Amino acid sequence: MLSTIADFASLLLMSLVVGAMFAVWLIFNPSGLDAATYVTQQQHAIRTLNVVMPLLGLVTLLATIASAMLARGDHMRLALIAAAAVCLLAAGLITRFLNQPINAIVSEWTTAWQAENWTQLRDAWWRWHVVRLGAGLGGLSLMIAATLSKA
Repeated sequence: MLSTIADFASLLLMSLVVGAMFAVWLIFNPSGLDAATYVTQQQHAIRTLNVVMPLLGLVTLLATIASAMLARGDHMRLALIAAAAVCLLAAGLITRFLNQPINAIVSEWTTAWQAENWTQLRDAWWRWHVVRLGAGLGGLSLMIAATLSKA
């Protein structure tokens, strides 16, 4: 029963995290935006998501690790959940060390002033976001597979 509760918590939280990543991918593609619009959009996203997402990501990773610990008797489930946790960890590390440093730079801009290389920073942030989304989708898929394999 405890294993089912942990799996449910992990799946629910992971769905929220990856769903947010997917929504950003759908809504915030910066191609074609002028500088002022990009700055306004990105700064709004930074203000709203940087508060909730790091904590939600950490809690999700901890729930997934708890799920893995409870799956120790089933080697296939354990491997799937451990791989899901690695994917989540990768997404978190990408966020912390690749996306957030760019966020810190963008946060200093105004709609009237951006760095000369703003398009390079914008494109780098977007590439890392797509990689992060891939890691998140991989983790969610693995967690779903682990949960469905439970017989």
